[in-house]
Amino acid sequence: MSPPSPTHPRVGVGCLVWKDGQVLLIRRGKPPGYGEWSLPGGSQELGETLFAAAEREVMEETGISARARSVLTAVDNIVHDAEGRLAFHYTIVDVEADWIAGAPVPGDDALDARWADLAACEVLVAWEPLKQVLRDAFARR
Repeated sequence: MSPPSPTHPRVGVGCLVWKDGQVLLIRRGKPPGYGEWSLPGGSQELGETLFAAAEREVMEETGISARARSVLTAVDNIVHDAEGRLAFHYTIVDVEADWIAGAPVPGDDALDARWADLAACEVLVAWEPLKQVLRDAFARR
């Protein structure tokens, strides 16, 4: 028996953490996108600011301390199951952050974590909307 379809979109946050011209990527340990490379992130909690959610998710998933500084963009992640039913609907607000301390160590919801330049992002990241976010962010830098 499959879980019930969502009744409304959820707010997610993705955090693009910069260090020495590279960004922090994680390999997802939970659906949606299990096993895929992505930005650290997750659901915003009730009463939590967007920037606090981004900083918390980065710490939980990678052990990295980061300071969120600006909203980058927003993307929709709408996923249907094999039968065509709605499985996930996230509106993901991507924010940029600066690295403060730490080395990437996968934790919480991540299978792996690493720093990546644009060339590595192009190879690792499969989800086209995220690839475009990364391309735009690197181009602006």
